[in-house]
Amino acid sequence: MTKTVGKKSAPVKAAAKEAAPAGERLQKILAQAGLASRRKAEEIILDGRVQVNGTVVTELGTRADATKDHIRVDGKLIKGPEQQKYYMVNKPRGYVTTLDDPQHRPTVMQLMTPKSGPHETQVRLYPVGRLDYLSEGLLLMTNDGDLANALSKASTGVEKTYLVKTSGVPPDSALDQIRRGIMIDRGRLDEVRAGRRDRILTAPAKVELVRRGDNPWYEVTLTEGRNRQLRKMFEEVGHHVEKIRRIGYGALRLDVAPGEFRELKPGEVMALDRASKGKKVEPKRNLPEFSKLKAPVKPKRPGAGKSYAAKS
Repeated sequence: MTKTVGKKSAPVKAAAKEAAPAGERLQKILAQAGLASRRKAEEIILDGRVQVNGTVVTELGTRADATKDHIRVDGKLIKGPEQQKYYMVNKPRGYVTTLDDPQHRPTVMQLMTPKSGPHETQVRLYPVGRLDYLSEGLLLMTNDGDLANALSKASTGVEKTYLVKTSGVPPDSALDQIRRGIMIDRGRLDEVRAGRRDRILTAPAKVELVRRGDNPWYEVTLTEGRNRQLRKMFEEVGHHVEKIRRIGYGALRLDVAPGEFRELKPGEVMALDRASKGKKVEPKRNLPEFSKLKAPVKPKRPGAGKSYAAKS
């Protein structure tokens, strides 16, 4: 008699695992609804201002489903995720990259006219990274916190391209130092920690001469964005930076006038998302007008432009 051996039933993996928590963290839901930044949303929860299905919630780990649960803030029902928006802004010199400034300097927020979301409420936009007060050029603005955080991580290696004007001509040996990586002070220029300078080695950078002269222009591409990094790098080799203009971010190239902005196209947002995941993206070969240096103004010859009436 032949004995039939049946197959052993495979253990059910799902039973061994705990069920994944349902919904999203409450502070993320509030941030996606445009009520506040995620950190500010945490404060709102801790203050007991949030109700989920009629129950006050003060625990930050609480999860909810914005499509099913009734979530109220200060008694007002929130209406679900805010529509995600993405903009390119050409920041002029003399603006700070913050939502507000205690010194009452102009901020990049003043360049943006109110944008309406799906419920006719103003969309809260945040800058991706920073450009210092004296720098200008391409700045991204969005309410997509996940993408903004991903783009800001140095580990993703998203390329940022700048036009940099220096005071004096750095020797080739100095430029090679910057290309390989150079030691700079971490943090603010005047900051000293624990009685000593805190130094860090920058990642390798691309440096190409764009315009010769006593004060030349260089195109510099970085994959990180430390505090005043470009200024520190050139000051380490003995040259002050006179002007900085960011012209590239990932595959994007600056194509709006100073002080102006435009909404990004779906394909451009997809390219930023790819770059945020460390994937290679290629910019267009033809540079837009605002990504180029203007042609230098030629000095007038003595007497040029003057006209004399013919003597009778």
